[in-house]
Amino acid sequence: MPASDRRLLASIHDVSPRFAGQVDRLADRLAHHLGGPRFAMLVVPDHWGEAPIAHDRAFHARLRDWHAAGIELFVHGWFHRDDSRHAGAAAGFKARHMTAGEGEFLGLGEDEALDRMRRGRALIEDIVGAGVAGFVAPAWLYGPGAIAALGTAGFAIAEDHLRVWSPVDGRVLTRGPVVTWASRSRGRIASSIAFAALARHALAPMRTVRVAVHPGDTGVPRLLDSIDAAFARLLCGRTPGRYRDLLTG
Repeated sequence: MPASDRRLLASIHDVSPRFAGQVDRLADRLAHHLGGPRFAMLVVPDHWGEAPIAHDRAFHARLRDWHAAGIELFVHGWFHRDDSRHAGAAAGFKARHMTAGEGEFLGLGEDEALDRMRRGRALIEDIVGAGVAGFVAPAWLYGPGAIAALGTAGFAIAEDHLRVWSPVDGRVLTRGPVVTWASRSRGRIASSIAFAALARHALAPMRTVRVAVHPGDTGVPRLLDSIDAAFARLLCGRTPGRYRDLLTG
């Protein structure tokens, strides 16, 4: 398969005024690997209720500059914090073990999920004067209410840990695990480095591979080394792509 048909999709999560410095460092690192700003940013409108974008004019300018440079902007929840009470063992397990209280859309009902999706979209689109690329739930976790809301919200693209799909018509656009890292404990640092080492070889034959980084990664040199190794390996015979390529490919 020629390199033009093989893609690497990269993204920076948790883009917020709260992590402005870390996001800048990640953007520089990814641009170095990808030959420019050929990645997506997942924007949180008010991270944990402590970093609202709405009245931050300096951050508005940054979003406009990123968009003008060709970076795809996704809505990434509203608060990125999970305040829901979860019913059922499966949802409770995901909330406790798959994220540190950040699965915002795991327990939301359809109406509340749709309201946050729409408000996040309106905020970002009003700032940049253009449409967002899609929606990605914090921690890639969706409950039934969020899935139902996606069908109404009209986002072109959504993704979780194992796939990218179009909520408009339900098409699965690509499958495969996203390569990402965790920085919140020694155990998770070690396990994410081990998974990335395996994935950068095991996923090499796939047509489309996704890599996602987070602001917390910048504080752990071992994670940065692993991120660099993943990009170096996965870009062999592969072209940096954009999520919107999946809609036409």
